[in-house]
Amino acid sequence: QAQVMESGGGLVQAGGSLRLSCAASGSILHINTMIEWYRQAPGKQRELVAGISGDGSTNYADSVKGRFTISRDNAKKTVYLQMSSLKAEDTAVYYCKIGVPPFTYWGKGTLVTVSS
Repeated sequence: QAQVMESGGGLVQAGGSLRLSCAASGSILHINTMIEWYRQAPGKQRELVAGISGDGSTNYADSVKGRFTISRDNAKKTVYLQMSSLKAEDTAVYYCKIGVPPFTYWGKGTLVTVSS
């Protein structure tokens, strides 16, 4: 059974930093594929925050460019999202998605709360 687990969320003051982790396990044998971080704020739709492809190329939402950095450790089957200069509007549940259709796996999310 495939398992995806996010961690690292919490409460932080505006201007602070957090690093989220997304760990794959179970039947997910490798993470040499597209991995994306999404977030969903209360009352809003889920949105793409950042992605990293199998070859290491990255993309970011305009709202987080220059503040967030996505990276991966294939040996640990873990992807990270380093978040800096956090703003109140970054408050959301952050989700990790591994893979491409039809083989995509989601975690249950980790809550990030930024106090202003």
